[in-house]
Amino acid sequence: MSVTLHTNLGDIKCEIFCDEVPKGAENFLALCASGYYDGTIFHRNIKGFMIQGGDPTGTGKGGTSIWAKKFNDEIRDSLKHNARGMLSMANSGPNTNGSQFFITYAKQPHLNGLYTIFGKVIHGFELYMETIQDLLDPSNDNIAIVEDPKTGDVSLPGATHVEIRNQQNFLELLHLGETHRVAANTKLNTESSRSHAILMVHVKRSVVEHEDSVSNDTDNSSHFVRPSKPLVRRSKLVLVDLAGSERVHKSGSEGHMLEEAKSINLSLSALGKCINAIAENSPHVPLRDSKLTRLLRDSFGGTARTSLIVTIGPSPRHRGETTSTILFGQRAMKVENMLKIKEEFDYKSLSKKLEVQLDKVIAENERQLKAFDDDVERINQQAQNRISEVEKNFAEALEKEKLKCQMEYMESVKKLEEKLISNQRENGKRNGEVNGVVTASELAKLKESLGEEIKLRKAAEEEVSKLKSQSTLKTRSGEGEDAGISRLQKLLEDEALQKKKLEEEVTILRSQLVQLTFEADQMRRCLDRGAPGNSYSDTDSLPSRHSQARESVNGQKAPFATLCEQVGLQKILQLLESDDANIRIHAVKVVANLAAEEANQEKIVEAGGLASLLMLLRSYEDETVRRVAAGAIANLAMNEVSQQLIVDQGGISLLSLTAADAEDPQTLRMVAGAIANLCGNDKLQARLWSDGGIKALLGMVRCGHPDVLAQVARGIANFAKCESRATTQGVKSGRSLLIEDGALPWIVQHANDEAAPIRRHIELALCHLAQHEVNAKEMISGGALWELVRISKECSREDIRSLAHRTLSSSPVFRSEIRRLGIHF
Repeated sequence: MSVTLHTNLGDIKCEIFCDEVPKGAENFLALCASGYYDGTIFHRNIKGFMIQGGDPTGTGKGGTSIWAKKFNDEIRDSLKHNARGMLSMANSGPNTNGSQFFITYAKQPHLNGLYTIFGKVIHGFELYMETIQDLLDPSNDNIAIVEDPKTGDVSLPGATHVEIRNQQNFLELLHLGETHRVAANTKLNTESSRSHAILMVHVKRSVVEHEDSVSNDTDNSSHFVRPSKPLVRRSKLVLVDLAGSERVHKSGSEGHMLEEAKSINLSLSALGKCINAIAENSPHVPLRDSKLTRLLRDSFGGTARTSLIVTIGPSPRHRGETTSTILFGQRAMKVENMLKIKEEFDYKSLSKKLEVQLDKVIAENERQLKAFDDDVERINQQAQNRISEVEKNFAEALEKEKLKCQMEYMESVKKLEEKLISNQRENGKRNGEVNGVVTASELAKLKESLGEEIKLRKAAEEEVSKLKSQSTLKTRSGEGEDAGISRLQKLLEDEALQKKKLEEEVTILRSQLVQLTFEADQMRRCLDRGAPGNSYSDTDSLPSRHSQARESVNGQKAPFATLCEQVGLQKILQLLESDDANIRIHAVKVVANLAAEEANQEKIVEAGGLASLLMLLRSYEDETVRRVAAGAIANLAMNEVSQQLIVDQGGISLLSLTAADAEDPQTLRMVAGAIANLCGNDKLQARLWSDGGIKALLGMVRCGHPDVLAQVARGIANFAKCESRATTQGVKSGRSLLIEDGALPWIVQHANDEAAPIRRHIELALCHLAQHEVNAKEMISGGALWELVRISKECSREDIRSLAHRTLSSSPVFRSEIRRLGIHF
């Protein structure tokens, strides 16, 4: 199979050994088909040895295979480096083949067994013998052609570039290059040029193109000019001295001169083919057949003004060369060129202008921002000064008002005293007038009567004192007897109330016992008529209802525990997946009652009961099944090991979905209880928050049932306590996740709830949230500070009251706000 490889030196046609080297051939052909090798650069050229390429970076360090890794060698004894043009994989050691390859210039037997041969060059190899030499720097003898992938322009970045100052400088450079040209003595010419000489002069001029002025519609006199476009116009003057075609039998070229003649004739032939193709409007112009045609593509490609000078002689001996030269000129005359001015934006100067403008805009923006910040600071300072002034004026006015009130009070007291004195004086005058009228005899009688009255008063006072002392003794003895009677009555009432409660509990327990016995008997009947084909041995047979009830009443063993021992926990769990709804309901009730006992929780989890309960929540919409399953999960969630398993198996998400769908308060109470138990585990805080457990708790308050709200409050209290512990230990930082989920308004609203369980849990949650400064601002703005002050004064529990007081006293933020509001606690 053959393939044409498009390189920067021209096209090479290669034959690929697909049968002998399948993997190497597959890699090379796939890379060719994908365009990986298009325009590839030969980065290594050793005369007489080989030329190497295939690295897209052009450094010799890159390139990879189609498998994105190195692949193994495929050494074949039948394939050897015994000829020129052998195509082999380049590597850095055994089994390190990638995309790089090399082509030999001659026999290289020492490479056999070291490199994989996968093809050979069958046409176009002479193009690689062509080399571009720098006439201004003869040591630079292998310059690569680089093609711009966007514009298609070719350039020689490795050639010497000299800035021309004047005409004399130009002629000196031209003469210097001419002296470095290679010439040889042939039979036809004593100084025959052995190469094509090309002189390229690049001219560049910057042009500023202004846009038209644009008028403003609102004001004809105002104009503005759009920014100018910096353009760069480029031109290129190419002077080419083509070496003449040569007939080898006439020129007598041999050896190296023969190779030079072949290269000259091939390049001229390639130029003639390109001109013919352009003159005939051919869709394909073979520009890559020679370096000469690639370099001169702008000159005869139709976008330049081109002059062609051909030289002929009158000798009849060279009539054939003269004829072919004239025909070549005629074909070239058929090419019609269309001049094209190449303009491009001067992006560098435009970029510099834009950078200057950007710096100005940034500086202006910073100035305005600083001015804005200064204005804000000034306004804030003015506001602070105004507030201080108002507070000072208010304090002064308050002092004046207090002083005024005190003065008025003192004046009022003074007036009352004067009035009292005047009244006393008036009464004294009246008594004096009466006494003046009384006679001496009347005065004596009055004195005698007064003495008797005094004696009678003293006797009466003594009698009253005796009676009071006696009455006090009787009262004290009566009060002691009344207190004893009251205590006895209270004890009797308490005993009667306790007796009544115990009787009610006994009645409830008896009814529950009867219900449990009935359900156990139903479960036995379900097991007896269970899945067909399941036969039980004599040891698995169930006792009668009478014996089971008798054992339960006697307190020997609970019916569900007995049922679990006799039937087996695994069989009960299997009934959870029964198609019969009644069997499924009874089975989940049995599991729920078993899970209520701590001794059974680990057994249920180990037997797969937790997974079955979660399956019921996920798969069934029956309210009874979901309620009892949630209750069983709540019981299992009291165990720390079970808590981790519930979270790992997606229990939080299932409980959240159940809470969102349920309307029955009892179902919501079970779900809230399960989540509340999980909230008490320090290790599950992040999962509870991320899986929606906290939002599910808050969502269940829509029910409004006291039992549901109590479980929600308990869960929040547990979560807040664990958060407080984690923050104190340095495990957690940042705001509380409860505040993040918006729980604070509900907590503040129910902090003084009438129901004692709800109030107690909420008060404890508030104290734990307040222990960390990061939550203080949100709690103050949310009204929690007033509740904390109330808790520190009025809470019925001493420990919560003292915790609230200690939290308020230790928090600088709370103390500052309390001082600002003038609160005393």
